[in-house]
Order: sequence, then C-alpha cells, then structure tokens
Amino acid sequence: MLRRERNSKAGYPLASAAALSLAALVLANCGRDAPDSVANNAQTEAPVATKAPVMPVALTPPQALTRGDLVSAAGQAASAYAEGKVPSAADPLVGRSFAVRLPFGCDGPAPAEAVAGEGDGLATWTWGPDRTTIQLRMAPSNWAGSAMLAKAGTSDQWEAVEGFWTPRPWLASERCPAVQVDPSQTGVPPASPQTVGLAAVFEQGGSRLGRRNGRPYEHTLRAKGDAPLTPPEGGFRMLLEGRIASFPNGRAIECRASGPDQRPICIVAIQLDRVAYEDAGGSVLSEWRPG
Repeated sequence: MLRRERNSKAGYPLASAAALSLAALVLANCGRDAPDSVANNAQTEAPVATKAPVMPVALTPPQALTRGDLVSAAGQAASAYAEGKVPSAADPLVGRSFAVRLPFGCDGPAPAEAVAGEGDGLATWTWGPDRTTIQLRMAPSNWAGSAMLAKAGTSDQWEAVEGFWTPRPWLASERCPAVQVDPSQTGVPPASPQTVGLAAVFEQGGSRLGRRNGRPYEHTLRAKGDAPLTPPEGGFRMLLEGRIASFPNGRAIECRASGPDQRPICIVAIQLDRVAYEDAGGSVLSEWRPG
C-alpha cells in the first residue's frame, strides 16, 4: 500500500505539467489562427459611396433687352403677321426688362418750325437764341385712340397710350449711322416712314405717375463760361427703361399693314420706369422717373 501511494504521488507532477503544456499550446494556436476583425472587415466590406452635397445654383436674371433685341423681335413679328401666323405659345418677351437707346440729331439740328407742333414721337434738338443754348425735345404721340391700335382691343384696357418711334429700325446699333448722304444727290432724300414704335401704356384707373399728358421731355444745354457751345459728335441719345407689357391678346408686339406690299408697322407695349437724355458718349444729361 505504501508503494502504491508513492507511485501515485510521484506521477501527479508529471500529469500536471503535461496539462499545462497542452493548454499553453491551445492558447498559442488560438491567438495565431483568430481572424483580425478589422482586417477582415477591410477586405470583405465594400466602401460606402457618399454623395457630394448639392450646392444651390444662383439664378442670374436675364439681361435687359436692347434696341437690337426689340428691332429683331419686331422684324419677326412683322414676318409672322405677313404670313398670317397666330402664335399660340406664351410670349417670352412679356415681363422682360429693357433699356433702349434711340440716337437722334445725327445730321445736326432740326428746323425750329418742325418741332413746334404736337408730339410726333421723335426726339430732336435745336439751337437756342444766338446759339448759346441747345434745346433737346421729345413729345410722345397720343396713340390712345389711333387706328393703329384700334384692332388690338386696347380701348377698354388702357386709359392712355404714349408713343415713341424707333428711327431707322434696320439699324441694331444704339449710335448714329456711319453712312453719309450721297453727294450725287441734288437734295436731302426724305426719311423712310416709321415702322417700329414703343407704346407706353397706362391702364384704366391706374396710377397717373409718369404720364406726360402731351407735355414733352425737354432739356436745355447751356454754354459754360466763355467757351462756345458745340454739340457732341454723333448727336444725342434718348434712353427708355422699363418692362415689356402685353396687349389684350397676351402678345408683346402688335403689327398692322394696309396691304401685302406695305411693310407692317409694329408696336411694342411697354411700361416706362425711366427716361433720360444722353450724349453720344453715354453721359446722362437729364432724366425723368415716375413719381
């Protein structure tokens, strides 16, 4: 009995050592074979695509229509009228802002008697006494009851219509023409009839601010000191600013002609915000605003 106990006690340390070795080996293998969660995710998971934030786009308002734009639009309207076309889509001109410059006095002063009557819708300049002043003048035409706009059905909608002609509608430039009078001509040829106009409209019962009621736009230039007064080269310009209005049919331009061989007369409906006189270089000489 004593011998068995000795043998048993002698083998206990050996078994314990073997067990500890086996446990250490298992732990070592576990640490070596366990997958790295970070590395595994990096290899197996696809990157998530993120959308770049959409930045709001600032909408720039359209530029103001110029003389060339309105001359071109009037030419297209004249062609559509002659062809008998009736546009059905909304007119893109309505509501657009415009800044139209009308050159005048390109050939020098107008005769004094030619500007003394009622408004003809054309700007002119004349010499004052002893050529010490220059008088700029433009009297709008009264188109409220004219036959030109009668067929447009404006009598019930508009209380007043003040007309401004656009001289030389074949010219898109805002400056005086460079073509001179043919020296072989024995006299000055007459000007072509006016075919493109701007109608400043005032609705029934609307504001009367800005209405001229027959009063012309007038401005006097005076000599400074002892220097003689000389008109600028290239004449003067009348500036009209505002927004495009519409006729009762929703169109910005109405055209009429007395026959198929006559160039149509086209009128653009407008609401005026500013009128000014400029010299040929663009310097403002005088201006008027409603109110």
